[in-house]
Amino acid sequence: MKRRNFLKKIGFAAGAPIAFQGVPLKLLGSHQDIQNLAAQSDNDRVLIILQLHGGNDGLNTIIPIANYDEYYSRRANIAIPHKVGNRTLIPLDSTVASEEQVGLHPDMHDFKRLYDTGKAAVFQGVSYENNNGSHFRGRDIWFMGGDADDYFSSGWVGRYLGKEYEPLTYPTDFPTEEMPDPLALEMGNDVSLLFHQDGNIPTSISLGSSPGNLANLIEQLEGFVDEGVDPRGTPPAFLNNSPYGKEMDWILGLEDKSETYIKRLAEIYDSASETSVSYPEAYPFNAPEGSKRNPLSTQLQLVARLLEGGVKTKVFLVKMGGFDTHASQVEAYDPTMGIHSALLYHISSAMAAFQKDLRSRGLEDRVLTISMSEFGRRIGSNGSYGSDHGTGGPVMMFGLGVKPGIYGTVPDVSRGNVGMQFDYRQIYANILHEWMGVEKSVISNDIFFRDFIDGPNPEGGNYEPMDLIKEVILGEKDYVKAKYKIESVYPNPASSYTQAKILVNNYQDVNVQLINVRGSIVSQINRRVAPGTHTFSFMLNGLSPGFYFIKAKSEMLDDTKRLMVRK
Repeated sequence: MKRRNFLKKIGFAAGAPIAFQGVPLKLLGSHQDIQNLAAQSDNDRVLIILQLHGGNDGLNTIIPIANYDEYYSRRANIAIPHKVGNRTLIPLDSTVASEEQVGLHPDMHDFKRLYDTGKAAVFQGVSYENNNGSHFRGRDIWFMGGDADDYFSSGWVGRYLGKEYEPLTYPTDFPTEEMPDPLALEMGNDVSLLFHQDGNIPTSISLGSSPGNLANLIEQLEGFVDEGVDPRGTPPAFLNNSPYGKEMDWILGLEDKSETYIKRLAEIYDSASETSVSYPEAYPFNAPEGSKRNPLSTQLQLVARLLEGGVKTKVFLVKMGGFDTHASQVEAYDPTMGIHSALLYHISSAMAAFQKDLRSRGLEDRVLTISMSEFGRRIGSNGSYGSDHGTGGPVMMFGLGVKPGIYGTVPDVSRGNVGMQFDYRQIYANILHEWMGVEKSVISNDIFFRDFIDGPNPEGGNYEPMDLIKEVILGEKDYVKAKYKIESVYPNPASSYTQAKILVNNYQDVNVQLINVRGSIVSQINRRVAPGTHTFSFMLNGLSPGFYFIKAKSEMLDDTKRLMVRK
């Protein structure tokens, strides 16, 4: 088949992605040098970057309880209620100091559960110096891993990949059996800078079909027979090794690689089982119709299934749009509902389903997800029930390997913008080192061109190692016990009464029982409690001396302590 016929038959369009299971994908690494990187990696860990396109309003995502009154006064028409009504903010962690208390949007219950089970963290005030509040420029800066005045032609992930597989030259090598998969996959229709390398362009083809149809199409291709001279003519010699010449060689080489990759992805997908997890499909409350469908579920289901099928891809980029909420961010009659509420529900619920899916497939300890958005929104709201372009905002991290916590301090909401506490590259650098196993010297010299782990901070002091990843991944129950437990039973031994102090980290219906050694319930107390420590008192008069047990149960709590009763 002639190149022109091949390209015409598959609908090739430079810069367009493969549509796989209804999800547009772009491939990076259709050449052997990138594939060798994945094959040579000393771990099988995967990084997923969740792009929140448009600039997420961080103050209605992670809400400052510690200075709530000022937060409310600055954005009264869109502020999330606290302690008033049924839909109020969700306190995230009652165990931190009162001045550091933050809350979640009321539609982020699933994020709260992920946090409580040791699978989520949040970073406050993430930005870069001289953030200009531009969508296009802001995204490029986050993707290229530079400063506000840098104009790199490569992305930080592309540079990471390039350094890892030296001395191979990209893209001169070809795929081999050792690593038949692309190293990175990007969802969506836009070509981002994230995976670019200097002098190279990412592979992009368009094939709108299902995996089965993709495989059938490949079987029908006649194959290309090299006739010795391309019918379009031979490029002049002066184009050899020029950027134009390299791009032409790249495009002409797509024919040989697209067939392999499409068929490989279809085989991987078909070899894995369908998910046993129910992913959320729509926002259950009031929001504009275009915001109701969950756009993350299909993307994350595809990632989970490809990973179970054995794909060796190391980095995924998944995307959500709709965060440019200048107007109608909330409903005028209820600030807890509307476009932004639906978006936060989609993130929280889809990520919870994804973690459950990974767990059911035995993959949960391999996958780390981190969110990014080009900027946050301004602290003060506008008159259109919306928020305008700002600077700093929160970053969320998900995964069994995450060291959960609230990183950074509550923002100063007396200002116009959320101040920067973390340079976004600090977080990326520490993930590359702690999660992906990249040497610190490579990160500082070849990826970010500055030491964001141990080096000097331009504002003074040093960038400290962030310690984001658990050295030993504990089971879910081990982490939950730190947040939901019987803290003490006192006095013990006791004769007339005892008090059990119960710690919970969410609103819970708690049942506390006094049980004898035969397992019979002597007495019990049922109470609805708020996050924090609560005292449950039991009278012991008339009980026979001996050993008893205090047992506390709730949705998240299951703990027992021994009590000795004496005369």
